[in-house]
Amino acid sequence: MTESFHRSGENQNPYEGQQQAPVNPEWPPPPAYTPAQAPTSTSAPAPAPAPAPRKRPRGPVALLAAVAIVAAAVGGGTAYGIQELTGNDTVASSSTSTNVVPSSQKGTTSGVAKAVSPSIVEISADSNAGSSTGSGVIITGDGEIVTNNHVVSGASQIKVTTNDGKSYTAKVVGTDSKKDLALIKLENASGMKAATLGDSSGLQVGDQVVAIGSPEGLSGTVTSGIISALDRDVTVPTDEGQGQQQWGQGQGQGQGGDQWPFEFGGRQFNGDTGSDTTTYKALQTDASLNPGNSGGALIDMNGNIIGINSAMYSPTGQASSSSSAGSVGLGFAIPINTVKADLAKLRAGATD
Repeated sequence: MTESFHRSGENQNPYEGQQQAPVNPEWPPPPAYTPAQAPTSTSAPAPAPAPAPRKRPRGPVALLAAVAIVAAAVGGGTAYGIQELTGNDTVASSSTSTNVVPSSQKGTTSGVAKAVSPSIVEISADSNAGSSTGSGVIITGDGEIVTNNHVVSGASQIKVTTNDGKSYTAKVVGTDSKKDLALIKLENASGMKAATLGDSSGLQVGDQVVAIGSPEGLSGTVTSGIISALDRDVTVPTDEGQGQQQWGQGQGQGQGGDQWPFEFGGRQFNGDTGSDTTTYKALQTDASLNPGNSGGALIDMNGNIIGINSAMYSPTGQASSSSSAGSVGLGFAIPINTVKADLAKLRAGATD
């Protein structure tokens, strides 16, 4: 701000039309005489000089005041602003609820889908155990993608297809089988639309959510629901290719039962989880999840990623032939705060 502001009357010359007293060159001027101290000279006493204009603070104080004003004006856009200022390799992260969805579409499933879909990808991974299809979330402009470990575990080749149909090859940067998380990086990618990672600590049962992924190989599929429960203990296998070996090759390719096996509440669903497993606290949602949604996004109604979809319950393992197979409203997602806490480890090339 370059304008100065004065109170009414501050710019008027009090000496206009009157004989002026000599002006002391020092600033600020000396205080005016009080009536008791007025000189006995026969000349008219000089009126009190105008009050000194209020000086604007300079230096650090002024800078802090300006920052406070800007922060108050920006409000929920802080995470986006940080990403724009620091470059494409910065994760857009919000400790509050950043409004990613335009205000005209805020709170609508269509608004969330339009805003976030460009940040969700389909992942095809080939390994000795076969091929699998999953989903992932772009978190940086240069192509870092978060997904489930079981989507890319043991993969010899990874192909990623973005929302606009472009294909990239990708390499695994780091994995954490104990949390069923993996970080992959697109090759020769730039200008990607990164998702904003929200804050899962403030979620409540009943909050509306949207899921986006590639169930059964149908990329960009959008479903919606609510948070059904918090802090569910979910157990999934950690062995490389265990899901593909037990449940057919190629999720979403119609080659037999290919649901990802997991355990909940001491019971095993979609088959044997095997001997090497890990258990983590998960969000439960009734948003429809199916094979291929793994690694995709669970999103709040402001467009923030609040979870990475990881497991689902299906009454049977015969997805291609049984009418009772598929989503029955019991899906599970890794809280995004767990993901954010693990990012440094994944970026460092962990292979746990």
